[in-house]
Amino acid sequence: MNISARNLFKRTITSVIRGAVNAEVDLTIPGGTKLCSVITMGAAENLGLKEGMEAYAIIKANSIIVGTNLHAATISARNLMCGTVRRVIDGPVSAEIDIEVGPGTVLSAVITHESARKLGLKEGSHACAIFKASNVLIGLE
Repeated sequence: MNISARNLFKRTITSVIRGAVNAEVDLTIPGGTKLCSVITMGAAENLGLKEGMEAYAIIKANSIIVGTNLHAATISARNLMCGTVRRVIDGPVSAEIDIEVGPGTVLSAVITHESARKLGLKEGSHACAIFKASNVLIGLE
């Protein structure tokens, strides 16, 4: 699958909770962290999603918010993954931040240059990625 989104992870679906309008789809990344997606029931039915299937989680880099010291944060976003900054590409307007959130799982986020500066992000530092479940697309081969 070739797409422009920076974050594309093939994982096993660990649960599908069906609602009247939406379905919550959980995948587990190495290290045990859950990645949660909320998609429409129509999409879940069209894809035939069920527990145990292999699926792709797709997250655009500009949908990810980056912070530090957020392990105990109480937030409404379903996905909060903390780890180590592996790479920073800094530009005059934006910065790309790669955060390893589990063994072999790196999330790429695009944030403003000023935000990266204020957070003091550099290779080896600690950072957290935050993104809403509704920003996670699910795909199949």
